[in-house]
Amino acid sequence: MTVPVELLPHLRRARDHIDRNYRAPLDLSTVAAVAAVSKYHFIRCFEDAYGETPMRYLTRRRIERAQDLLRNANLTVTEVCMAVGFTSLGSFSARFARIVGESPVAYRNRWAKAGAPHIPGCWLFMAGVLKSNFGEGGEGHAE
Repeated sequence: MTVPVELLPHLRRARDHIDRNYRAPLDLSTVAAVAAVSKYHFIRCFEDAYGETPMRYLTRRRIERAQDLLRNANLTVTEVCMAVGFTSLGSFSARFARIVGESPVAYRNRWAKAGAPHIPGCWLFMAGVLKSNFGEGGEGHAE
């Protein structure tokens, strides 16, 4: 299937929405509505345009952000898991290992050996980069 050219800006808008809101609970219907197409048509066109389904794209973006936090921030794996939009540590760890090839703990420990200083987690929360479960930092509060 070839994606109609007129649909590409809509798909980009939906992909940008995923990129901006990866921490939030996103479902297929919501993201398809951003693209202004039915969710089944959206899945087919998104996959044809970007080579992966919208939910796989979302998962990959979350894992990429988790990798960044594990390399550079002084956060626990659980804090990273929640910060990137996963609600289950088990699901996060399994998907991380499948995509990256090692567990989040092994990944963090390997990068810790490099000796680069980590950004303190409290600074990330105070600066609004991350949201805590207590409503501090970020935009609004977790519910």
